[in-house]
Amino acid sequence: MQKSVRYNEGHALYLALLARKEGTKRGYLSKKTAETNRWHEKWFALYQNVLFYFEGEQSARPAGMYMLEGCNCERVPAPKGCAAGSAKDAALDKQHYFTVLFGHEGQKPLELRCEDEVDGDEWVEAIHQASYSDILIEREVLMQKYIHLVQIVETEKVAANQLRHQLEDQDTEIERLKLEIVALNKTKEKMRPYQGNQEDEDPDIKKIKKVQSFMRGWLCRRKWKTIVQDYICSPHAESMRKRNQIVFNMVEAESEYVHQLYVLVNCFLRPLRMAASSKKPPISHDDVSSIFLNRYRGFIWFFVCFGRFLLLLLLLFFGIFFLFLADLFDILLPMLNIYQEFVRNHQYSLQVLANCKQNRDFDKLLKQYEA
Repeated sequence: MQKSVRYNEGHALYLALLARKEGTKRGYLSKKTAETNRWHEKWFALYQNVLFYFEGEQSARPAGMYMLEGCNCERVPAPKGCAAGSAKDAALDKQHYFTVLFGHEGQKPLELRCEDEVDGDEWVEAIHQASYSDILIEREVLMQKYIHLVQIVETEKVAANQLRHQLEDQDTEIERLKLEIVALNKTKEKMRPYQGNQEDEDPDIKKIKKVQSFMRGWLCRRKWKTIVQDYICSPHAESMRKRNQIVFNMVEAESEYVHQLYVLVNCFLRPLRMAASSKKPPISHDDVSSIFLNRYRGFIWFFVCFGRFLLLLLLLFFGIFFLFLADLFDILLPMLNIYQEFVRNHQYSLQVLANCKQNRDFDKLLKQYEA
């Protein structure tokens, strides 16, 4: 939705100066005037989402400016009057034309042309990317990633502090074991005369000791197997299996929901926004906003929260953190308001969509998107 912008001459001159020095794209273009339908060569400079044009490259003051927020830029063929004729018409036919369509009602499109096709493509791409709202969305996503990374760093700091204490305890234990080794070596030196007598032991005694060793190992393995079987049949193990099954089912359902949101935003919402900005829009921006109310915002928030949810789930099953199952749902609480608003407005969105389908152009366009 377009918003009003207030600026004075000082602001415009300052932005024009920045555009001349640090503009994203600068160069000469031919501009068609709406009054006389004649082409005049101007020096253009694009800065952020504002397009300035000057009488010449050395001009200090801009001759005019355009706000590009919410606009659409596309290549157009040469006018029909330049198809054939004199050498001048042939030269005009080699020009590359493109048009800037503004989202404001009643504002005429800006028609431009240049001599180089590559330069024209660069201008079209630069104007496409001159959107402040897209930058805000990217900033919001990056801020969520930054907060997530900060949380990971804090967790790593706590883990590093714990490891440091463990290393200190291990150093103390190593020193104690070194002292014990020294004491054992002294004891071993004293027992060497008795070891010589043990080497001359009877072979039958050695066999008996070997059998006893095998029996002790078998008893230990049998006892451990009994402990494991008892735990597998215990109520705690059964509850853990049920809990894991619930979590995995939820992850599969939420991943399918993320895929459906991705298809809804990329295959319907964004193309319909572009169609609403065309010369003969089959649907208005208000209808698009009513049909897809909170879908795009919900997709971004759900994508971030679902990624954090999967990370904590992996940490839980690998034993890095000790968490209860309810702790995993705390990170999904910010999505509750979006879910509630989505459910409340679902019937209204369907009603608006049904009204729009009565328009043949919109119904035909919707079938193309569905195909």
